[in-house]
Order: sequence, then structure tokens, then C-alpha cells
Amino acid sequence: MSNGQMRLDKWLWAARFFKTRQLAIEAINGGKVHLNGQRTKPGKTVAVGSRLTIHKESLEWQIEVKELPRQRRPASEAVLFYEEDEASRVKRQRQIEEQRLLRAAAPRPAQGKPSKRDRRMIHSFTGKDR
Repeated sequence: MSNGQMRLDKWLWAARFFKTRQLAIEAINGGKVHLNGQRTKPGKTVAVGSRLTIHKESLEWQIEVKELPRQRRPASEAVLFYEEDEASRVKRQRQIEEQRLLRAAAPRPAQGKPSKRDRRMIHSFTGKDR
């Protein structure tokens, strides 16, 4: 490929949206990544200025490609490879906050092993006597 193009799966991996290229390929094939508003294939070329929509779990990114890296870089540098729409960033931050509040409000099961009394109750309930 020429200097101004890069495979979509490789770019997603280098920009740290996915931990491996295989995960990026699976997401693209599953319709979770759209290039310029259309479904695409992993080998499709990405250029500076391309628009991507990425769905990962319940989150969504609307980004524009700003740079085509030669190799995978640390996360602090990878965020410079793209620019996210302001509306997309606000929406994603709100979703993250809602998920955190739901997790905080959810009841948590008791941690640790059952006490002697609990074990006796379990045995009497299940009918398992020694």
C-alpha cells in the first residue's frame, strides 16, 4: 500500500481500539465498524480524513482519522491518531457514568466462605447429613 493508506483492521489495532488484530477483524466482520457510513471489510484501506463509527460493547465512537501510524504506539500517543466528535464523546461519557451508577446501586453478594451456622443451614436444606 502507498504511504497514505493503511488496512482498517491494522489501523484499529494500532489506535488501540482493539487488543489484537483478530478482535478488530471480528468486529469489522460483525458489522461493529463502519467506514464513511458503510459496512466494510478488514482489508479496506483507511486514509487521513476517513470517518469511522465504532461500536464496542454498549459504547460508540464517531471519529475521524488524523494519522496513519507506522506501528502500534502507547495509548497516550494512540489518541493522537484520531479526533472524536464532541457529541460522540459527551454521549459516551454519559453512558459510562450511567453504567457506573448502575453497578454501584446493584446488590452485591456476601463475600467469603459460609460460617458454621450457614453450613448447617445449607446441609439441612439440601438434606445432606454427614
